Amino acid sequence: MPKKRSGGGLSPTQQAAKFLGVSVLAGAVLAGIALPAVGALGLAAKGSVESFDELPANMKTPPLSQRTTILDADGGQIATVYSRDRTVVPLKDISPYLQKAIVAIEDSRFYQHGAVDLKGVLRALNKNAQTGGVSEGASTLTQQYVKNVFIEEAGDDPTKVAQATQQTIGRKIRELKYAIQVEEELGKKKILENYLNITFFGQQAYGVEAAAQRYFSKSAKDLSVEQAALLAGIVQSPSRYDPVNDEAEATKRRNTVLQRMAAVGDISRAQAADAMKAPLGLKVSKPKNGCITAVKGAGFFCDYVREVFLTDPVFGKTKERRAKVWNQGGLTIRTTMDPQSQNAAQRSIKDHVYKSDEVATAASIVQPGTGKILAMGQSRPYGFKKNETQINLSVDQSMGGGMGYQPGSTFKPIVAAAALEDGMPANKTYPSPYQMAYPSPVSACDGKRWVNDPNSPAKLQNENSSEVGPYDMREATAKSVNTYYVQMISDIGICPVTTMAKKMGVVRADGDKMPQVPSIALGTQEMSPLTMANAYATFASRGMHCTPIAIESVNRRVGDKTTSLEVPKSTCSRAMSENTADTINALLKGVVEDGTGTKAGLGSRPSAGKTGTTDERYAAWFVGYTPNMAGAVWVGDPAHKRKMSGITIGGRSYGKVFGGEVPGPIWRDMMSGALEGKPVENFNSVHIPDSKPRDRGDGDGDGGRDDGGDGDGDGGNDGFIGGLVGGNNGGGGDEPTPSFSIPEGFIRGQGNGGNGNGGRFG
Repeated sequence: MPKKRSGGGLSPTQQAAKFLGVSVLAGAVLAGIALPAVGALGLAAKGSVESFDELPANMKTPPLSQRTTILDADGGQIATVYSRDRTVVPLKDISPYLQKAIVAIEDSRFYQHGAVDLKGVLRALNKNAQTGGVSEGASTLTQQYVKNVFIEEAGDDPTKVAQATQQTIGRKIRELKYAIQVEEELGKKKILENYLNITFFGQQAYGVEAAAQRYFSKSAKDLSVEQAALLAGIVQSPSRYDPVNDEAEATKRRNTVLQRMAAVGDISRAQAADAMKAPLGLKVSKPKNGCITAVKGAGFFCDYVREVFLTDPVFGKTKERRAKVWNQGGLTIRTTMDPQSQNAAQRSIKDHVYKSDEVATAASIVQPGTGKILAMGQSRPYGFKKNETQINLSVDQSMGGGMGYQPGSTFKPIVAAAALEDGMPANKTYPSPYQMAYPSPVSACDGKRWVNDPNSPAKLQNENSSEVGPYDMREATAKSVNTYYVQMISDIGICPVTTMAKKMGVVRADGDKMPQVPSIALGTQEMSPLTMANAYATFASRGMHCTPIAIESVNRRVGDKTTSLEVPKSTCSRAMSENTADTINALLKGVVEDGTGTKAGLGSRPSAGKTGTTDERYAAWFVGYTPNMAGAVWVGDPAHKRKMSGITIGGRSYGKVFGGEVPGPIWRDMMSGALEGKPVENFNSVHIPDSKPRDRGDGDGDGGRDDGGDGDGDGGNDGFIGGLVGGNNGGGGDEPTPSFSIPEGFIRGQGNGGNGNGGRFG
C-alpha cells in the first residue's frame, strides 16, 4: 500500500504519478528516450506504477564538482586543479540572453508545464509515429537536470556513468519521479540555475561560467546574444557542435538557436538576423588544469599539497573519502609557500643546473620553529616531455618522490648531536688515522652489538693521506673527517644516533627502517632534500623539531555555503637541549667560515651548514641554515647511473663534483634571495674550548672529498668501502665498483639491501 500523508490521501508526488497513468507514463518514457513510438500508448508495462511508488522519496543531490584553487602564503595563485572545470554561479550572474536561449532551444514550454510536458510527449509520439523512426524526444529541462545529477553522482567511475546514461525504461521512470520531486521543491528559477551550472558544454567545461571563460574568456554574465546562442546550441551535442573544431557546424547550430529565440518572442527577428551575421568571435582560453600549470616552478610543491590532502586523515578517515572531497573540489587551499623563497630557489637552480644536464638538482627551504615549507624546486620541470619528470625529487617516495639519495657527510652533525646529548665534550679528540678498520664491537639497540669480521674486517679511510689526527670535534667537522666520526659512533653506540635521527624527523626516503650499522655515521642511508632541510631546521630552532607542513588553511564551497576545513598542524617537540643545538650551530658555522663550505657563505649574515659528497660521486649536497631559514640542495643522477666526474653542469665543466663546489653556490644564491629584506638574526653563542692547535695543511671536506680535495667517502665509508654493497643512491641503480675484493662474509649483518658496512651482530 502506498504511504499516505497524515492529512489523508496520497502525496503530491504519488498523485502526479497516478494522474499520468500507466499508458501515458510509458509513452512519456519512450518519447523521453527517443524510441519509436508505434503502439507506445498501448504499452502499459505491468507494475510500472508500483515500481514508480517503490523508488526512494528523495533524490540525493551531490555537491557539484568544481575547480580547486591552490594559493601561496601571500594569496597569489599557484595552480587550479579539478576533475571537472566548473565554477558555480547564481542565476543573477548568468546573462539573461543565455537563460532565454537555453530554454528556447531545449524546452520552450519550460515555464508552462510541470515536470513532464504532456503536450510535448504527445507531439513527439505523433511525429515519431509519422516518420516511423526517431526524430524527436520530449525530455524537459527538469528531466535533463535530473539526468545530469545522476551523471555527476557517478563521478569518473565508467560503470556508474554507463548506468546513469543507459537507455532503459527503468532509468526514465526514476528520472520522471525525481523530476516531479524537483519541481515541487525547487521551482523553475532554481532548476534553471542548477541546470546551467551542471551541464557539460564541451572542451572540458562544465557549467556556463567555465564555458564562457573557455570559449570567450569572459564571465557568463557578460555574454552577448550571439555568444549565448552558441553556448546554448552546444549542449545537445558538445562534440558535434564544438566551435573550436567545427566552426561551420557550430555556426549553423547557433543560428538555429537564434531563430528559435525569435520564434518564441525572446528577441526580435531583426535582432536574430543581425546576430546571425556576426562571426563566432571566439577567444578561446586553454584548459588550465593540474600542477603542470603551476607558476613559479611550483608544480612539485603543488603535487606535494595534493599528496598531503589525499593521505592525511584530517581530510577524511579513509582514502576513498579524501579522494571524493578532492575530486569534488570547490576548495581554496592557502599554502605555506613563500613566493620570494620559491622564486629565489628556482632562479638559483636555473642559473646553476640546466634541465638538459646529465644530472639534476632539487632544493627545499623550511622555516625553523614552524615546519612551514617555504620553497620546493628542481631543475627538471614538472611534465611529460624530454628532460621533464613527474617525480618530485625533493620528497619521500610515499609523497610522490623517489627512493632518496645518500646524504653523505650532511648526516654527521646528527651523530655529533647524539654524542653531545650523551655527555661527550665538544672538544673531544680522537686519533683519526688516515685509514682504519671499523672499531668492534659497537653497541646497537635492544642490547645487540655490531661486530666487525675479524677474518676480513671492514675498513674505511680519509681521502688524503695527509689527513691524520688527532682531531677535535670542531676541526673534524669542518674538514669532515670520516675516521673521527666512525670512532665517535663506536664510542656512543649506534642506538643514540638512530634515536636522535628519529627525533629530528630523519627517515629513509623509501620508508624502510634505518639499519643498526656504524656506517650510518657517513650518510649511507637514502634521504630526501625536504627531510634534510627539516632536520637542520631543528638545529636552527635551538633543538625544537617541528614536522613539515605545506597547508595553512582550506575553505570549501558547496553550493552557496563556504566552510573551513581542519588542516594538518605541525607537531613540535624537543629533540635535543638548547646547549647541544647551540654547540652544533657553532661547529657548522666553522664549516662555512673556514671549512668545506666556504663557497656557500652568506657574507655578513650568520649561517651554518655542512657539505656532503657520496661515494663514487653519485650525489653531492649542501644543507645549511640561518636562524630563520633552513635549506637543502642535492645534485646528482636520480637514476644513480652517472658519476659526477668529468661532467658539465650548467655549462661549466668539472673534473670532480663535491658538495662545497656545486650544491654550495646553489644554496648560497637561493638563500640570499629568499632572505633578502628579512631580519639578520644571530645564533646563540656558545664557547667550545680549543684543543692544541696543529697545522695539517688544506684538508678537504667530507672525509676528504669536499672543497679542497677530490671528494668524500660519505655515502659509503669514504671511497674505500662506501656503497660497496649496494648503497643505491637515488632510487636504485648500479652499485659502485669496489677497488678491492669483497672479503668472504663481508655483508653479514647488513640491513636494508646492503646500505651498511660489513660485519655481524653478536
